[in-house]
Amino acid sequence: MDDNTITKARRSPAPATMRPTLKTIAFMTGLGITTVSRALKDAPDIGAETKERVRLVASQLGYQPNRAGVRLRTGKTNVIALVLSIDEELMGFTSQMMFGISEVLAGTQYHLVLTPHMHQKDPMAPIRYILDTGSADGMIISRTSPDDPRVALMMERNFPFATHGRTDMGIVHPFHDFDNEAYAFQAVQKLASLGRKRIALLAPPAKLSYYLHTRIGFEKALAAFGATEVAMGRITSEASLDEVRTQMQVLMQSADPPDGVISISGSASIALVAGLEAAGRRLGIDVDIVSKQSAEFLNWVRPEIYTVNESVRLAGRELAKAVIARIDGVAPDLLQSISDPVWSTMAPR
Repeated sequence: MDDNTITKARRSPAPATMRPTLKTIAFMTGLGITTVSRALKDAPDIGAETKERVRLVASQLGYQPNRAGVRLRTGKTNVIALVLSIDEELMGFTSQMMFGISEVLAGTQYHLVLTPHMHQKDPMAPIRYILDTGSADGMIISRTSPDDPRVALMMERNFPFATHGRTDMGIVHPFHDFDNEAYAFQAVQKLASLGRKRIALLAPPAKLSYYLHTRIGFEKALAAFGATEVAMGRITSEASLDEVRTQMQVLMQSADPPDGVISISGSASIALVAGLEAAGRRLGIDVDIVSKQSAEFLNWVRPEIYTVNESVRLAGRELAKAVIARIDGVAPDLLQSISDPVWSTMAPR
C-alpha cells in the first residue's frame, strides 16, 4: 500500500456537499473506475493488494454505494428490513435484536432498516408495503402465529425472509426460535425441587406460536412432578404492568394462592413481585418465581428470582445469517435453529 495514497485520501476529503463516488476513489488510487468497482465487490480477478488499497481509501473517504444506482444496475436494494412491534422495545428487545443483526451485516453489502409498527394494528400493512415497493431484498419478522398470513404472503411472492419464532402451517421456511417448551418444563422442575406444588403461569397471548410451546412444556412438567396449576385468569405477558401487578395481588390474597410462579417475561416479573408483596407475601419464602429474561437485570433488582436467559442478540445473528443465505438461494430447511434455555449464574442456588 502506497503511503502517498493514504495521505492523499486523508487530506483531500470530498467537499461536505459532495458524496464520495467510485470516480473519487479511482482518482485517489490511480486505478480505473471499473477496477475500483470490482475490487469493492471482491471480484476474484482483482489482486488482494489492490482490494486492500481500494477498501482503505473507500473507508477513509466514508464511501457508501448509492442504493438507487445499485438498484437500477442489479435490481437489488442491499437492504434487510426488520419488522418489529414498537411494544417489543421494553427491556431492550429491539436494541438487542438490532445489535445481533448488525454484527452479521457488518461484513456484507447489506444495510438494516427498522420498520416499526403497533401490533394492535394490521400486521400485514408493513409487509405489503415492503413487498409492493421492493424496498428490501429480505425481511425479518417476529411475533409469529401458528397460521401466519405474513408468512403465506411472502411465500406466495417468493420473497426471502426469516421469522423469529415458528409457525404451524405445513410451510418450510427459515426461522430462529427459543425453546419455550424446554423452558416451561425446566421452570416447573425447578419449583418442584423447591417443594412448590401449586404453580401459576404468566403465559404469552394464545394467538402467538410460543404460547402453545410454553403450555405443552408446562403441562408435561405438572404431570411429571405432581404439581397443579393455579390459573392466572385472563392476564398474559402483554398486559400492562399495572394489570399484572393487580392480578398477582388478587391471586395471592385468594383462598388458594400459588406457591410458585413462572413468568415468560422479565419486565412482567417485576410487576409480579410488586403484586405478591402488596398482598403481604414474601418472595423466596411464601412463593418462588422463575422468570425468563432477555437481558441480565432481574437478579440485580431481586436476587431471589430464578432466571433463565434468552439471548435476543443471538437470535438477531441467526436470523440475519438465515435471511442472507435465503437471498443466496440456500434451501429453507437448512436455515432453521432453536436455542436452549440458559440458567443464569446470578440466580439463587
